[in-house]
Amino acid sequence: MKSIFIILAFFTGPIFAAGGGDLDPNDFVGISFWLVTAAMLAATVFFFVERGDVEGKWKTSLTIAGLICGIAFWHYLYMRGVWVDTGETPMVFRYIDWLLTVPLQMVEFYLILAAVTAVAASLFWKLFVGSLIMLIFGYMGEAGLMSALPAFLIGCAAWIYMIYILWFGEGKAVVTTTSASVQTAYNTMMWIIIVGWAIYPLGYVFGYLLGTVDSSSLNLIYNLADFVNKILFGLVIWKAAMDEKQSAYSN
Repeated sequence: MKSIFIILAFFTGPIFAAGGGDLDPNDFVGISFWLVTAAMLAATVFFFVERGDVEGKWKTSLTIAGLICGIAFWHYLYMRGVWVDTGETPMVFRYIDWLLTVPLQMVEFYLILAAVTAVAASLFWKLFVGSLIMLIFGYMGEAGLMSALPAFLIGCAAWIYMIYILWFGEGKAVVTTTSASVQTAYNTMMWIIIVGWAIYPLGYVFGYLLGTVDSSSLNLIYNLADFVNKILFGLVIWKAAMDEKQSAYSN
C-alpha cells in the first residue's frame, strides 16, 4: 500500500507545470489532453499494483508497461499545459516522450519471449534501432529539419521493417515455440503495432502533408493513438499473465 502512495506522490509532483488555466469546453483537443493524462496515471498505478500478482517471468514486462504509461503521464502533464495555455503543438515534449516509450514498447516483444525461451540479442537491437530511426526522422520532418514527405517515408519504412522482423522474421520463429498465452499476447501486440500504430502516420498526414499545418487534427489524433497503444499494449501483457496464472491453478 505504501508503494502506491509513493508512486502517486512521484507522478503528481509536476502538476504545477500544467495548470492550463480554464479549459474551454469547446476545445476538444485540450479535453483529449486532460483525458489521456488521467488515463495514463490510472494505467501506471494499475500495472505497478498488478505486478505483484503475476508470476515472476511476467513481472519485468508489467514493470515496463507501468514505466511506459508513467513516462507518458509525466509528459502529458506538460503537453496539456502547453496546448491549453498557448494552443501550440507540444512537439518537443511529445518526441521526448516517444523517444523513451516507443523503444520500450518494442523491447516488450523481446522481454516476453526471453522470459520463456532463448532469444538472440540481435532481435532486441533490430527493434531498438528500428524504433529510433522511425522517431528521429519523424521528428526531423515535424521540426522542419528536412522535408516532411521524405522524413515520413523513411519513418514508415522503419515501421514496416519492425513489423517484418516480428511477423515474419526472428520474432515469429521464436514465438511459435512458446506457450499459448505468450503466443496470444504476442499476436495481439503485433496487431496493435500494425493497426494501432497506423493512427500515428494518419496524424502526420493530416497535420503536415495536406497543405497547411493543422495542429488540432495532429494533436487530437496523436492523443488518441497514445491512449490506445500505450494502455492497451500493457493490458494485453497483463491479460496473458493472468491467463497463464489461471491455467496453472486449473492444472
